[in-house]
Amino acid sequence: MGFAIAKSVALSGLIGNLIDVEVDIAEGVPGLVLLGLPDAALAESRDRVRAAIVNSGESWPNRKVTISLSPAWLPKSGSNFDLPIALALIAAQNLLPESALAEIVCLGELSLDGQLKQIRGVLPSVLAARKNGAKRVIVPAANYFEASCIDGIEVIGVSSLRDATQFLRTGEVIAINESQSENADLKPHLDLMDVAGQLRPRKALEYATIGGHHLLFIGPPGTGKTMLAERIPSIMPPLTQAATLEVTAIHSIAGNLGNRGLLSTLPPFVSPHHTTTTPAMVGGGSNFIKPGATSLAHHGVLFIDEAPECARGVLDSLRQPLESGSVTISRSSASITYPAKFMLVLAANPCPCGRYSGRGRGCSCSAISIRRYLQKLSGPLLDRIDIRVFVEPPSRVELASEELGEGSEVVRDRVILARGIAAERFKDYEWKLNSQIPPALLRKRFAATREGMRYLNGELEKERISARGFHKVLRLAWSIADSLNHQTPTEEDVISAFEFREGSEIFN
Repeated sequence: MGFAIAKSVALSGLIGNLIDVEVDIAEGVPGLVLLGLPDAALAESRDRVRAAIVNSGESWPNRKVTISLSPAWLPKSGSNFDLPIALALIAAQNLLPESALAEIVCLGELSLDGQLKQIRGVLPSVLAARKNGAKRVIVPAANYFEASCIDGIEVIGVSSLRDATQFLRTGEVIAINESQSENADLKPHLDLMDVAGQLRPRKALEYATIGGHHLLFIGPPGTGKTMLAERIPSIMPPLTQAATLEVTAIHSIAGNLGNRGLLSTLPPFVSPHHTTTTPAMVGGGSNFIKPGATSLAHHGVLFIDEAPECARGVLDSLRQPLESGSVTISRSSASITYPAKFMLVLAANPCPCGRYSGRGRGCSCSAISIRRYLQKLSGPLLDRIDIRVFVEPPSRVELASEELGEGSEVVRDRVILARGIAAERFKDYEWKLNSQIPPALLRKRFAATREGMRYLNGELEKERISARGFHKVLRLAWSIADSLNHQTPTEEDVISAFEFREGSEIFN
């Protein structure tokens, strides 16, 4: 008979809560009772843990075993509690030193033979452990380098339950092969130099990146819309340390760090297919609520090609994260909030046949069919788009030219310089990008010149823009002004921003 406590972490979105895994072994009919709101995967741990303990050479108590996951009111999900349950069971039989599990957090899923499998959500779990005063954390060897990204806490990587008990008994730490570490992006970087011509769309990309503005490309197939969008991360400034940890934590919870280098400072680029569902876009699930494409694109780019072909409601589900910068998913078991501050880039054909160009060549679609096709992009969503650009097919001269356009490095340097100007301007505020300026300050503290405001107010009175459009044009004008090193947006900056906002005649 005995009692022992091991500690673990339960994740609620990116927030981790420290959990006490209490094990009591008492006289009575042999059996195991698991308490504390476990989900189905966690309830099945009793069989996995029993097989793992026996196959690791440890003894299983032939008595009444009660396991309580405290606090009991907090829902627990997943198989990450296998290791702490197993260690607490062994400790309750007095088979581990008395203080072996003190100030240590355990994470890991056990296989039936006692091996530890790779788990997701290790990074935010270790952050939560450090925040709650833990000195050490035991993780599967496959997650060692991910957990080691966090300073201020000792990380112990083990491959099996046998290795974990050996460490707790002797203090011997088994070395991890450093060749398992992956700190670089797996995908080669794309360069803006690859795009022929397209001077206006290029400039739109630069302005959008400077201020974090949302962007819409419309043009015939093969004009370079996707190429332009895919190269946006290459002209964005590297992620800060805090942003890097946040992005890595989200991808860790989603279980797709294999698609992204560990602690990569390259902004994420997420491109869901146009047949994706609303839960896949914003996140969802029953017991374990996974982040969707909007959260995976946090601090990066969410690109949706063939946007009018998306199912009804999928694009409109983006309206809330575009405004708030976060996604809240409510289920009967819990309500989870994930961050979702991203640059939205949409691409679409101009008409059902896709051959429409600014000069109308080769297109047989009627004006009504074109309007009906573009109306699949709802008005409220379009009103949240800052820049609309028609992408014309490149000319034969541009395609045959041996002179390459500006590379991503040159454009990125200008973007970093312009963002530095904005950061200095907003040093006393909580935001850093022009697209985040609150509406209340746009007419006073961050207004354009008198001529620029007069022009914009005139367009508002003519009902050519909405109140939201008024604010978005002014924010874009600040990005243009920063690019040109203007202290305040001039009338020319405001007109240029308005033209980018309105796009060509096809949008009207």
